[in-house]
Amino acid sequence: MDEKRTVKISKSLSRVLRHDPGRVGLTLDGAGWVAVDALLAALRLSRAELDHVVATNNKRRFAYSDDGLRIRASQGHTVAVDLGLAATEPPPVLFHGTAEQTVSAIFREGIRPMSRQDVHLSTDTETAVRVGSRHGRPAVLTVDAAAMAAAGHLFRVSANGVWLTDTVPPEYLHRG
Repeated sequence: MDEKRTVKISKSLSRVLRHDPGRVGLTLDGAGWVAVDALLAALRLSRAELDHVVATNNKRRFAYSDDGLRIRASQGHTVAVDLGLAATEPPPVLFHGTAEQTVSAIFREGIRPMSRQDVHLSTDTETAVRVGSRHGRPAVLTVDAAAMAAAGHLFRVSANGVWLTDTVPPEYLHRG
């Protein structure tokens, strides 16, 4: 499959599995899963096309159930789902990529999930720069995850390695 088709399918999957399953007549279950057969019919895809996109997505945004009969987005939902991720002790430091123009507001208000269910954090600055670049000149913020966890904040890690938390208060943030 050519790259253009792969990207188009990936974007459609993100829209349906993270934000608006109803636009193609689907309903996610409480954990964000939908039957693969129903998704294939709704998006008019072959299983080979879907398998290719899931396998080659560089962000590993999508995951099959153990039996391969269901699929869901690994994180990033704007629709209410419970991914069933257990609270996990985070690494001491995590990173958040944002646009430079939002930094002053973040240092006043903290990092909030905005339209998503969770704040997304990464374990490396390269990922944070890539995320921040989508919104303008990137800025990378360092999150003192160890101090947050010690203060009772919960962290979860998605199937594709993105760290999730409800919010990051400003006192746990540093520039760089």
